[in-house]
Amino acid sequence: MPRSSASSGQTGRPPVTSRAEILAAARRLIDRDGWEKLTIRGLAGELGIGATTLYHHVRDKEDLLLLLLTEYAAQLPHPELPAEPRDRIIAVGVLIHDAFAEWPWAAQVLTTDGFVARIGDPALWFVEAILAGAVDHGCTPAQSVLIFRNIWYYTVGEILVRANTARRHPDADFPPAENSPFTGQKTAALPHLTAVAGQWAELAQANTYPQGLAALVDGLLTQATT
Repeated sequence: MPRSSASSGQTGRPPVTSRAEILAAARRLIDRDGWEKLTIRGLAGELGIGATTLYHHVRDKEDLLLLLLTEYAAQLPHPELPAEPRDRIIAVGVLIHDAFAEWPWAAQVLTTDGFVARIGDPALWFVEAILAGAVDHGCTPAQSVLIFRNIWYYTVGEILVRANTARRHPDADFPPAENSPFTGQKTAALPHLTAVAGQWAELAQANTYPQGLAALVDGLLTQATT
């Protein structure tokens, strides 16, 4: 008589808890319920394992989201970049912005202390590209780091503000004009603000990231090499 699975001490196929499966399950939960509702316990339930087992792979929710973004960044396409160093820096900055802006919850993780230092080597190509562009333009290695830092802060800030606005106004391209903090503002002490108060909400939501990045990069490179 064949031995039953129970007699061999097996209770069925053991749950697989590879990193790939953990991250795939996390993405499913985020797509279904939103990143705010993602919990380690809920993810463990989705995988059919205990939370204690999952903690062997991720420390906490922040660590989990960081792993998700690291994997995502590593999979970004490496487009052919312009030969001109200044244009190369701008192209990479726009790529970073557009890629991370597609994931609204990414903004919360991008502000994690030391985010860039914590992502894996395969995802660091965009950092390398900006540093190389700055050095090729004539900056010192130290100056190239400062240039990257300023680009990173500008980019993350833009993503964070837009993500928070989108969360408050999910069905609008920009907040209604009546929600502008300056609507109805009429005072002789603030003539310029009064003049644009009715347009403030729409103007503030205009996508000027590429133009702003170009101006920032031009200023940083000029300051570093003159």
